[in-house]
Amino acid sequence: MLNKINIVAAAIISLLFLTPASYADSAKGMNNQHLGELIKRIDESAQGKPGLWRFIVEGREVTVITSEKANRMRIIVPIAPATKISNEKLTRMMQANFDSALDARYSIAKDIVWAAFIHPLRELGDEEFLSGLGQAVNLALTYGENYSSGALIFGGGDSQSLRRRELIDELLKKGTI
Repeated sequence: MLNKINIVAAAIISLLFLTPASYADSAKGMNNQHLGELIKRIDESAQGKPGLWRFIVEGREVTVITSEKANRMRIIVPIAPATKISNEKLTRMMQANFDSALDARYSIAKDIVWAAFIHPLRELGDEEFLSGLGQAVNLALTYGENYSSGALIFGGGDSQSLRRRELIDELLKKGTI
């Protein structure tokens, strides 16, 4: 019974964090300036400029690309050369995209396998960015093993992986004031 209460409490807290009140302080929502501040909270040695940042999370290089004009934000984490993927791994990545990757996704571009989280920029809240960052890094870290973003797992799919929620919780703690 206590576990059910903890799950419900966690769900309610998550909903509170993902309400419009968690958007960047600006009335216009998230922008490059605020996103840059969040990134520096995660990694003080982050490199880049508004619209393009590179930094390290859990030993993985992360790139964040934005366009305020197009209202887009993309977090990408390189995983492996696409030419090295077996059919079994490709199938497993697609299964994970259905049930255990949650908001992040496995993708292939420029002959590289990536973990990616893509979202409209202005509508992006602080906690949503931090959660998406954690999910993308978790997909990179669990590639070849349990292919999990560390968040929820949709029960209708094929994945029965362990969750890696710890990284998401750590990033939320680091990135929120």
